Amino acid sequence: MKQPTTSYLALLLVVLAALVGPAGIASAASTQEIDTKVDGVLAEFGKKIPEGHEFLAKARGVLVFPEVIKAGLGIGGEYGEGALRIGDKSVAYYNIASASFGFQIGAQSYSIVMVFLTDDALKKFRESKGWEAGVDGSVAIAEWGAGKDINTENFKDPIVGFVLNNKGLMAGVSIEGSKITRLER
Repeated sequence: MKQPTTSYLALLLVVLAALVGPAGIASAASTQEIDTKVDGVLAEFGKKIPEGHEFLAKARGVLVFPEVIKAGLGIGGEYGEGALRIGDKSVAYYNIASASFGFQIGAQSYSIVMVFLTDDALKKFRESKGWEAGVDGSVAIAEWGAGKDINTENFKDPIVGFVLNNKGLMAGVSIEGSKITRLER
């Protein structure tokens, strides 16, 4: 797929700002704000997903975007900021962004939790200068029924993604094509 030109990207940012409002993407969050929101998402993850805390404890790293805003009006996009946790410590901060074209209208907010299950996948991610889901690494979006234990799932991909809203796991969401870039903070 052809990368959007600078003018399309500028138009996308204007559309996002208009749909999300002045407090949306205009101001970058501080590391303390991001960490507080990440803590909240991880606490909810543990509540909504059976054995979620135990699963995360086995991870080599967990990248959490606590608030991703997706909006569109013909041209759409998503943006969010988050932290990479190794153990219980934030070691780096990132943003996630993507653009889309076609019939779309509206806005939504959700959280993304990306779990790195292997040292190799985490190393490749951390060494990248701009990582794109589906190109630089495959992210399996986890979907399963109620009552299943996450620790009994056999994840074949080295990176597993969870997309959550205020009601729990969201189905049918893809992060393929989303660009993840390290923030200098």
